[in-house]
Amino acid sequence: MNWSYGNWDLTDCDREPIHQIGHIQPFGALVAVDSDWSVTNRSANSSEVLGLDRNPEPGQPLAEHFSDAAIDRLKGALARTNESTPVERVFGFRFEPDGTQFDVAVHRSGPVAIMEFEPHDDAEYANHVAMVAPLITQLEGVQGIDALCERAAQLIKELTGFDRVMAYRFHPDESGEVIAEARKEGLEPYLGLRYPRTDIPQQARELFRRNRFRIISDTSDAPVAIEPPVSPDGEPLDLSMSVLRAQSEIHVEYLRNMGVAASLSIAVVVKGKLWGLFACHHDSPRHVPYSLRTVAEMFSQVFSLMIDRNSIDSNEQLRTRGRNLRDQLMVQLAGDTRLAKSLPLIDEVLAEVIPHDGASLLADDVYSARGSAPLENEFRALLPALSDAPAGKVIATDCIAGQLKSAEAFSDRAAGALIIPLSRKQSDYLVLWRKELPQKVTWAGNPEEAMLKSPDGARLTPRKSFEAWSEELSGRSQQWSEEEIETAESLRVSLIEVILRLTDEALNVRSRAQEQQELLIAELNHRVRNILNLIRSLVSQSKRDAQTIGDYSEIIGGRIAALASAHDHITEQNWSPAPFSALIEAEVEAYLQEKRDRLKLIGDDVLIAPEAYTVLALVMHEMVTNSAKYGSLTDARGDLEIGLHRDDEGDLHISWRERGGPSVEKPERRGFGSTIIERSIPFELKGKTEVRFEPGGLEADFVVPGRYVSELSTSPKHGSGDTKIGAKTSGSMDSAMEKPPETVLLVEDNMIIAMDTEESLRHLGVKHVETTGSVSGSLSALNEIEPDLAIVDFNLGDETSEPVIEVLKQRGIPYILATGYGETTVDGQHQDALGMLTKPYGKNEISGMLARLTQPGSGRADQAAN
Repeated sequence: MNWSYGNWDLTDCDREPIHQIGHIQPFGALVAVDSDWSVTNRSANSSEVLGLDRNPEPGQPLAEHFSDAAIDRLKGALARTNESTPVERVFGFRFEPDGTQFDVAVHRSGPVAIMEFEPHDDAEYANHVAMVAPLITQLEGVQGIDALCERAAQLIKELTGFDRVMAYRFHPDESGEVIAEARKEGLEPYLGLRYPRTDIPQQARELFRRNRFRIISDTSDAPVAIEPPVSPDGEPLDLSMSVLRAQSEIHVEYLRNMGVAASLSIAVVVKGKLWGLFACHHDSPRHVPYSLRTVAEMFSQVFSLMIDRNSIDSNEQLRTRGRNLRDQLMVQLAGDTRLAKSLPLIDEVLAEVIPHDGASLLADDVYSARGSAPLENEFRALLPALSDAPAGKVIATDCIAGQLKSAEAFSDRAAGALIIPLSRKQSDYLVLWRKELPQKVTWAGNPEEAMLKSPDGARLTPRKSFEAWSEELSGRSQQWSEEEIETAESLRVSLIEVILRLTDEALNVRSRAQEQQELLIAELNHRVRNILNLIRSLVSQSKRDAQTIGDYSEIIGGRIAALASAHDHITEQNWSPAPFSALIEAEVEAYLQEKRDRLKLIGDDVLIAPEAYTVLALVMHEMVTNSAKYGSLTDARGDLEIGLHRDDEGDLHISWRERGGPSVEKPERRGFGSTIIERSIPFELKGKTEVRFEPGGLEADFVVPGRYVSELSTSPKHGSGDTKIGAKTSGSMDSAMEKPPETVLLVEDNMIIAMDTEESLRHLGVKHVETTGSVSGSLSALNEIEPDLAIVDFNLGDETSEPVIEVLKQRGIPYILATGYGETTVDGQHQDALGMLTKPYGKNEISGMLARLTQPGSGRADQAAN
């Protein structure tokens, strides 16, 4: 942690209730209703924007202005909102069948439902929908945060048409820095400029975490009042999730001072924290249609995931370096009985990993120091304050004298400190020191004049100058990076082990634990890569079920949310089996709410193994979604009964019975959701599925093999480890390739990944794909066909594909290995493989591999040449 005892003083900006501003921007209209769908609030421009003959008035039923069909559609959108999807979008909404189209955002705000209407851009809507996949594709393969930000800024500029797009990253002190920029020719560059923390007040940062978009179409527009400005309970109307919310007068003035006429801000949130922003500026008014803003929002979410992925990759490298450091220290220090004598060795080993200018060690009440460090009496003067710090936490500061007055005595020798506690009683410490490093920071204007009093002294006004302003900082060292702090935390654990004077036996135990940890990491790596490939396949396959971008977003969001919920359940106890009831409760919560008596779960609850839990999660999600759209959960009359029982073999039988809903008929069109329901359990778990469309309600029976099921009281516990997530890109298809293989054998035990791979192969020109999910099925297929190529998943659940690979080698059939375990599998064991597809992979990676078939030495290419 970075140590700071000081709290920021709240400014007038930090106190401004920007979520209760009482106005919206004039490019749309707002109407709020209560639970009876009577109007409680509306914007003053409602009739003008919506084409009504008069404004809806508080207390009037909305039905006096909107048709029943329109209100039903709005009610449906409101019903779909929940904690994870607080705002529901409706594109191309009409009040009448032939009326004007609007884009609508629906969300709850306390006791009211808020609906915000904007004109629909029908001419460009289809183009906006088509942008999603290409935009995401252009980010794939970009390595490093700086390069990723540069590419994303350019893509957002091309997408939105703004004059300038800046990638803005926050520092630990909450100031921000422009780390990437795309701008039109002739504009002054802002790259590298720092902005004080006051430019984005605290409540605005919190609001960005919840509502990631802020648009200002025209800074000269007069805001439109909401009438009345309070909700039915007398409180100011909360516009936290509003898309039309007017902006603070101070912020609008700030933009005008910069010469900005329109802006769009896109928050980047990583692991629930505000990481940075994309700030888009235009020198003339500019409105971005809601559908295009939705595309930008999806893009920003993918970007956030990629930032997280880069962080995971970096952390994995850090952990590897930390493990090597720990092992080196443990080997050299294991025989020493007194840590106090070991500072020279520790200092020497740490020098290459964490650069520093000096070190102090207090162990067993013995003090030693090296390099630029405080004297013993100076160090001991710090102990009372250090003992009050959080226990067991590494503390980092670049200005210890600013935190502890007693440190001023040696500030000329040591300005920054990385403090590593070595005991729970806060008596032993290792501290790395850094000398003062005078720094020059270039700000966008004088940060001390970020906010000034207005001439009449009544309020704050933003600064008017944004010219580069340089500041010389003294009394501070180079900051400690997050990676260095994590390395210090790893070192802290290792040194505590030395303090405890581990025996040789304990060292052996630790060595075995390290091997087990590496095995677990490899297994988790495999699982995570499979999950990523599964999600990628879901995104691709779900297109066939969607008619609009709203449908597409909802379908993908629901399926991925089901996977995420399942993953949460099985990781709560370190990748252990999780209750079936928890899975069902998570799925039906949004539809039943307080009417929980409509669901009956009959039978004894059971635990489902992790390898089966995500499969069941997807199946149950599709069943619940279908029931909510077409079945017994559509209205308030229907019931759902789910029965559980285990037979004599231990297999779990799940019965699904819907009653009291609309009449059921077998659908003429089969979507991807139906495929998930009918094929997932038989394909992946080797179980059974039967679905019956009875007139009285949908019925289904599922059988899950007993090896995936256990009683609640016998749940096995598993450990967990760190993973490294990433995909190896093999490139695109070589233009020199004459033709793709005629027949491909695909060995993959995950049905959805197999379907996506089949589709990719056929799109690349493969005429026949034979798909199997087991060793026995693959060997049987090889007795019937002579494939030109095989794509083989190395790990097939509880078996490997080694027997299949041996047959392929004997018959001279080239094969590509698909795995989530990394490249060592191919390099060390299967050098005969044509190549390796590292999960997650897609069409481009497959294409690159197919191109190798025509290269000399590829096997089939040589046969053709002969």
